[in-house]
Amino acid sequence: MKSQDIRKAYLNFFESKGHLIVPSAPIVLKDDPTLMFNNSGMAQFKEYFLGNGTPKSPRIADTQKCLRVSGKHNDLEDVGFDTYHHTMFEMLGNWSFGDYFKKEALDWAWEFLTEVLKLDKDRLYVSVFEGNPAENVAFDQEAWDIWKQYVPEDRIILGNKKDNFWEMGDQGPCGPCSEIHIDLRTDAERAAVSGRSLVNADHPQVVEIWNNVFMEFNRKADGSLEKLPAQHVDTGMGFERLCMAMQNVTSNYDTDVFTPLIEKVEQITGLKYTSNEVKNVSEEQNKTNIAIRVIVDHVRAVAFAIADGQLPSNTGAGYVIRRILRRAIRYGFTFLNTKEPFINKLVEVLANQMGEFFPEIKSQQQLVTNVIREEEASFLRTLDQGLQLLDKVVAETSGKEVSGAKVFELYDTFGFPKDLTALILKEKGFSYNESDFESELQKQKARSRAASEVSTEDWSVLIPGNVETFVGYDQTENEVKITRIRKVDSKKDGILYQIVLDNTPFYPEGGGQVGDKGTLVSANETIDIIDTKKENNLILHFAKQLPENLEAGFVAKVNTDLRTSTSKNHSATHLMHLALRNILGTHVEQKGSLVNPNYLRFDFSHFSKVSDEELRQVEASVNEQIEAQLQLQEYRNIPIQEALDKGAMALFGEKYGDSVRMIEFGESKELCGGIHVKNTADIWHFKIISEGAVAAGIRRIEAITGDAVKDFYKNQETTLAEIKETLKNPQDVLKSVASLQEDNAKLKKQIEQLLKEKVDGLKDNLLSDFQDINGINFLAKQVDLSMSSTKDLAQVIGTSKPNSFVFLASVEDNAPNIHCYISKELVAEKGLNAGNVIRELGKYIDGNGGGQPFFASGKGKNVLGIKNALGKAVDFITNLK
Repeated sequence: MKSQDIRKAYLNFFESKGHLIVPSAPIVLKDDPTLMFNNSGMAQFKEYFLGNGTPKSPRIADTQKCLRVSGKHNDLEDVGFDTYHHTMFEMLGNWSFGDYFKKEALDWAWEFLTEVLKLDKDRLYVSVFEGNPAENVAFDQEAWDIWKQYVPEDRIILGNKKDNFWEMGDQGPCGPCSEIHIDLRTDAERAAVSGRSLVNADHPQVVEIWNNVFMEFNRKADGSLEKLPAQHVDTGMGFERLCMAMQNVTSNYDTDVFTPLIEKVEQITGLKYTSNEVKNVSEEQNKTNIAIRVIVDHVRAVAFAIADGQLPSNTGAGYVIRRILRRAIRYGFTFLNTKEPFINKLVEVLANQMGEFFPEIKSQQQLVTNVIREEEASFLRTLDQGLQLLDKVVAETSGKEVSGAKVFELYDTFGFPKDLTALILKEKGFSYNESDFESELQKQKARSRAASEVSTEDWSVLIPGNVETFVGYDQTENEVKITRIRKVDSKKDGILYQIVLDNTPFYPEGGGQVGDKGTLVSANETIDIIDTKKENNLILHFAKQLPENLEAGFVAKVNTDLRTSTSKNHSATHLMHLALRNILGTHVEQKGSLVNPNYLRFDFSHFSKVSDEELRQVEASVNEQIEAQLQLQEYRNIPIQEALDKGAMALFGEKYGDSVRMIEFGESKELCGGIHVKNTADIWHFKIISEGAVAAGIRRIEAITGDAVKDFYKNQETTLAEIKETLKNPQDVLKSVASLQEDNAKLKKQIEQLLKEKVDGLKDNLLSDFQDINGINFLAKQVDLSMSSTKDLAQVIGTSKPNSFVFLASVEDNAPNIHCYISKELVAEKGLNAGNVIRELGKYIDGNGGGQPFFASGKGKNVLGIKNALGKAVDFITNLK
């Protein structure tokens, strides 16, 4: 059975059991501050398990894109070395929110596997929770009794808390689970060793395929458990492993989920991949296999993350995506001998393969290809730079062991992988101190953990029930009661309190717009609200202190000055999006935004730099829409299809419900939950400040509106007045500046001519100062020239004599610089190296530098050290053997 058919069979089966089939949520989570990525099928349903929302159906089924590369669930370093770990994988899931429980979940699991898919019952093992008396959780007798109907007792395994008690995190919903494992070994292997002993033992052919979690408890901050008000079912089946079982292979990578990608890599590289059925492969072939597995796994994770709106970057989720891609590039570079970008060519295969179920990868195919190609080219340049830096490290190393701290610096600062460093060092006869490297790595991890460490207390519920309402579209001030509070302690922000209100006017951060600030005012006190965010469908108001009387009535007041400025920038973002699509083309799509009171930032897909003329047209178009005084047309809670039929734009990577909010200003129509002006005239004016590249195919515009534009023009006027005053208040400023530029160009030419004459004169003088030492023409002098002229002079006089060793120094802007030229015959015959000379003599001027063996330069801080450097230069030739 093909993978597409297996996926369809699963969804059709649970649809027949009354489940609503929903699409996969984006792999990148934008509105959940507790998770970077969707790392399990249940992540998009957290609010329902917590009782903070109501699902559209009590029974839901889906296939969810998941990514496990950070935090508690991190499989990255295992990927490639075995046949079943992945960064991105699909999780087939069926969910019950307070509806059916253990019996239906386990009955249907067995029915689907054995009757629909017709898997061999004798190869299946199941596990149930053995209980935990310390936490007062009993042995799962109910699950045991259900399984006894289907499975002999010797294939029902008791599992401990580690294997059979599933938790969402350190706090939150949790419960016992029942896993289904399959034994894919040969009959002979099964006869020799029981599969029972290999369950949960990391055997590559005895694997878990389905986990049925019974959400019954809530884990509190103190570690204790309390019963949830309702019982839920949360299941997850590994799609890739299920395909392995159904296609009679012993590796996920031998299924048709991966074989089209593997075939493309083989075509590009000319190397062959051997399936898991081939035994006793050579060490070289094994390295090739690992590299190909790494690449075909990682391209899936990176491509879907980019399609969902997460570009590679140096921070947060973007850094994780960049790290995954660079791991793939590095494996190709080292083991497949790929020195040019090639991973981007796999995107087309992926789009054709998965576009039916995940249309985002098809529609975003060109963008994903461009971004990956640019990232590949950039990292290959980094690898080339790293090789040069590694050569320098080796040259400076006495003995045959390189400092682990140096290797860590290459890894941390330049992104040069440690195992590639080890491979290159081995080829040169060197090794590195691994314990020192690990020590530096652990120090960095400790610093990172300390910076992001957060402890969260349990909620103190003052008003039970789901009573919270957002009223911020219509009000910026209203009477409220506090419904719940909790304390949060982080290294970054210190102690803060999260406050939930019954009906809040505060807009929570989301959709690129920052959260509101303001105050909670009672008869006796005022509490500052410093930020507002949303988590698990709760709007959290952040404060540095709690009110003395939590049960008092308060007036919630949004800071309207900040809110107004933010709304102007948000509405202007919509107008600019429309203008960009009209002027540049309909390929333009939003890829990220930031809207705050000071400015707006907008990332969008476009293949080239936006010209100055195009930017002027965009600016003019937005300001025309502002001057047209377009009234806001707001559609709240309308069906999403109705909004799309009206022409609303939906953004890739965003999670939309069945009902949405649509914002319309004239021709601009977008799905948006943010705060907007009532009329475009309120924006006053729009001004683009900058335009530039973010990644391949992604541009960024920053712009301002309202009072910020007034301040901008005021600053421009002030600057112009200062320029006029400096130029003695000419009548025509432009003519005066042009005249200055002409005079400056003439003076530059005169200076260049004078410098040339000075260099020619110095050359003639210096040629007579050469000394013959051991058959080498030696010269070490300080000259009165700029750094660039000194560098040119060293090369000119060095090439004028055979067997020359020239060392020149000069001072520019109170900073010493040094240059060394060595004839190529001396480099070849005597082993002299200009780079080593500069590194050694650079110590006298508190500097460093480098270059090629025949020419190198350096710069320092200590001018007084030039004399010692000049005096020591001769040692390099007098000590020659």
